[in-house]
Amino acid sequence: MPDVLVRTPRPGLVVAVAVLAFALLAALVPGLFTGQDPLAGVPAEKMQGPSLAHLFGTDETGRDIFARVVHGAALSLQATVIAVVVALAAGSLLGLLAGFRGGALDSVLMRGVDVLLAIPSILLSLALVTALGFGTANVAIAVGVANLAQFARLMRAEVLRVRSGVFVEAARAGGVRWTGVLGRHVLPNALGPVLALATLTFGTAVLEVSALSFLGYGATPPTPEWGSLVAGGRGFLATAWWMTTFPGLTVAAVVLSANRLSRAIERDVR
Repeated sequence: MPDVLVRTPRPGLVVAVAVLAFALLAALVPGLFTGQDPLAGVPAEKMQGPSLAHLFGTDETGRDIFARVVHGAALSLQATVIAVVVALAAGSLLGLLAGFRGGALDSVLMRGVDVLLAIPSILLSLALVTALGFGTANVAIAVGVANLAQFARLMRAEVLRVRSGVFVEAARAGGVRWTGVLGRHVLPNALGPVLALATLTFGTAVLEVSALSFLGYGATPPTPEWGSLVAGGRGFLATAWWMTTFPGLTVAAVVLSANRLSRAIERDVR
């Protein structure tokens, strides 16, 4: 009788995927979750605690915090996706070239990567966004550049592993140009762990984008972003804890869910 592979249910993974799906839906179609205007406040309803009318309470001008968190997902996740794409594309390209070509090119590229790895990513992104200027797009580029070294290092390691395979040697012996070997044989077989890292980096990028937004480098107020919402409520912690708590919990939930999904992808890749 053949063995049947039975996958055990993973409730934590299901919850993580659900949280990320809700966050992405909120970013794409915020009207599914709330009909409140995130910018318009009702002074008579200011500083109200969580209730059925205002799930996350209201702020000092009477704006609905749940609506601001939902609408803030668009800018926060847009910046995060751009950051991950920049890090994935640039870092993978550097690692691919360094690992496949080797020699002096490998030495030069990897020394530059070592320098980037020696600097904490949040510190590097802060320095870059200071040079680039304020704005969500600049925050995204800064976070992406600050995280590309990890992709370069991992891609190089995977390319070094794959390029010694028999199928790569056979392709070379068959007269396939190095660009063809790289695109058709090396890259597809080296990409799995890099995509798992991209999922993990999505979580850390959410945190770094929110941190820079918290420091005031993101969108101009009153446009909602998760980090700026946390920053806006810090002056009211004693009297209106919900203004900081719920946006902060949203960021934490997305980061933890992305990390959980990354572990699952990494396990399946292995």
